[in-house]
Amino acid sequence: MPDSAEPADHDHAGPVDPDERIVSLDVLRGVALLGILVINIWLFSMPQVVLSYPPAFGDFSGANYWAWFVSHVFAELKFITLFSMLFGAGMLLFFQSKNGSDTPAMQLFVRRNILLVMIGLGHAFLLWYGDILIAYGLCAFFIVAVRDWQPKDLAVLGVVLAALPALLELLTGLGGSTAELNDAILPAQTALDAEVTAYQGGWLEQMDHRIEAAIEQHTVSFLGLVAWRASGMMLLGMALFKWGVLTNDRSATFYRKLIAVAGSSGLALILAGVWHREFVDWEPATVVLFSDQLNYFGSILLSLAYIGIIMLFCRRWATSIVGTALAAVGKTAFSNYLFQTVAATTIFYGHVLGWFGTASRVEQLGIVLAIWLVQILLSVLWLRYFRFGPVEWVWRSLTYGETQQLRR
Repeated sequence: MPDSAEPADHDHAGPVDPDERIVSLDVLRGVALLGILVINIWLFSMPQVVLSYPPAFGDFSGANYWAWFVSHVFAELKFITLFSMLFGAGMLLFFQSKNGSDTPAMQLFVRRNILLVMIGLGHAFLLWYGDILIAYGLCAFFIVAVRDWQPKDLAVLGVVLAALPALLELLTGLGGSTAELNDAILPAQTALDAEVTAYQGGWLEQMDHRIEAAIEQHTVSFLGLVAWRASGMMLLGMALFKWGVLTNDRSATFYRKLIAVAGSSGLALILAGVWHREFVDWEPATVVLFSDQLNYFGSILLSLAYIGIIMLFCRRWATSIVGTALAAVGKTAFSNYLFQTVAATTIFYGHVLGWFGTASRVEQLGIVLAIWLVQILLSVLWLRYFRFGPVEWVWRSLTYGETQQLRR
C-alpha cells in the first residue's frame, strides 16, 4: 500500500533511495498486497452482499464452499489488517526520514495525504467503490497526533479503537429484532439482479450502483467501522515498528513464539466462528453480528503470526527468487493496488469481458493466481529499469513539488 519502507537515518527533503529500504517491510507489504485480492475478488465479481453474507449469491456447496472456507480462514481481514499496520509504520518512517529537511515534515505529510485522498476518490467513484485509500488518508490526519507516544500506549489505544465497532455490533445484535436485522442484511433478489445487470453493462450503466455504494462505504461504513479498525491497526503498526517487530530486529525465538501463540489463538477464534455459522444454520443476523466477531478479533492475532512467519522468511530467503519477487511487489504496492482494480474490472465488468456474477468461487481463485503472476512479473521487470512504481513516482513528485528521478 502507499507508504514507504524508508530507513530512519536519513535527513533530506526527497524520498529515500529505493536501494536503502527496509527489505522485511517490502516483503511484508508485497504479501499483504497479493493476499488482499483473495477477498477483494468477491466484490469485483459478485454482488456486494457476499462480503457480509457469502451464501447470498452463487453456488455455496462442494468445492466452492471450500474455496470460501480457505479464503475466509486465512485471508479475510488478515491482509487488510497488515495493510493498516504497515501504513501506520510508514507514517513513522516518513517523519523520521524527513527530520532536518528544508521543508517541514508536517507540511509534506499533509500534502501527501491530501493527494492520497484525491487519488482514492477517483478510484472509488470512477473504478471501484471498495477503495481503502480514502480511509487511510483521512485516518492518518488524526493518528499523526499521537505518533510520539510510547509503543505500549499506542498498542493499547489501537486495540481499544479497533474493538469499539465490534462491541457496538454485539450490542446491536443483543438489542435488535432478528427478523428486522435479517431483512436489513439481505437485499431483495431484484436488488441483486439489478446489481448484476449494472456491472455486466457498460461503464455508465455501472455508475448508479458504484456511486451509491461508494458514498455508503466512505460515509456510513467509514464512521461505523472502517475508521475505527483502520486507525486502531495503524496505531498497532506504529507500536510494532517502535518495538522492532516489523523491522526484523527481534530474536528468532520471539518470532517463533509470536507465530505459535498468535497463530494458534487466532485460528481457534476464526474456526470457532465458522463452526458457529454452521451451528446457527447461517442465520443472517446471527452470522453478521456474532459469528463475524470471532473472525474480526482472530484476524488481528493471525496477522501477527503472519508477521512472524515473514520476518523469519526474510532472515533466510530475502534475496531468493521468491523474496525478491515479493519485495518488488511491495516496493510498487501503490501501483499494484490500482492495477488489481484495473485487471479485475477488465475481467468482470461489462465494459470489457463482463464476467460479473458468472464466475464460481473456485474460478475466482484461479483468476487471482493469474493476476498475481502478471503483477509479480511486471513488478520485477519494472524495477530493473525504474526506481519507483509509476503511481508512486507521480505521488512522490507531487508531494515534494518537483519531478523525482524515475529511471535507474
